[in-house]
Amino acid sequence: MTTQSLFQLCRVGYIALVLLLSGWFIQQGLEGTYSMVFCLMFIVPLLMPLKGIIQGNPYTYAWASFILCLYLLHGLTLVYVTTDALIFAVIESTLIGALLIGFPYYARMRGRELGLGLKKKSKQDE
Repeated sequence: MTTQSLFQLCRVGYIALVLLLSGWFIQQGLEGTYSMVFCLMFIVPLLMPLKGIIQGNPYTYAWASFILCLYLLHGLTLVYVTTDALIFAVIESTLIGALLIGFPYYARMRGRELGLGLKKKSKQDE
């Protein structure tokens, strides 16, 4: 798989996740299940890496996986607890699982293309 195609897949998957979760939490806020302030606070962390993901910054793809872990916990908890929103929870968990594989893989491939990475310590520096 090329870096460009992986970039497109990750970007589309991330935007789909943002739309899915935004719709879910706004609906929960409007129905009164949760307060609207809580729902908006739950969406904000997901929006933090938006600019870097759209631009294709490999560093953003690397650290955005940590944010996705919060939402994976939400999805897996819903799978375990609810019967009403089971399909939503499975879709959310599956999408996040795919992004948790795709994001670091893209960051690694793109970082190698750009020559980024940790510099090895030479023996003279010791």
